[in-house]
Amino acid sequence: MSSSPAHSAIANAADALTLGTAAAALESLGNPRRLAVFRLLVRAGTEGAPVGHIQQELDFAASTLTHHISHLVRAGLVRQQREGRVLRCFAEFRTMSGLLDYLMAECCQGAGSDDGGRCR
Repeated sequence: MSSSPAHSAIANAADALTLGTAAAALESLGNPRRLAVFRLLVRAGTEGAPVGHIQQELDFAASTLTHHISHLVRAGLVRQQREGRVLRCFAEFRTMSGLLDYLMAECCQGAGSDDGGRCR
């Protein structure tokens, strides 16, 4: 599948993120079922996981899983690749890393913060 605009913005650099793009990615992860899918794909690592395996592990109906995966794909957090008859999903680690960098970019930079950056 092609990259979504959200994916491109996050993956380029944390500086390229907008509040709206970050919010869209976090909103996608804010659903417990989508978060479970994403965490399963993170555990699967760079090999990803076939949709059938995700469905079996999480015990979701096929249509429900398709719905949640499509949200994650649109948010740029997951990509899919067809391998013959198998559809494999992968966590977009660069996207997630960019999102985390965005969230932490100004950590402990507030007025009066004297922890020396230890919160990072």
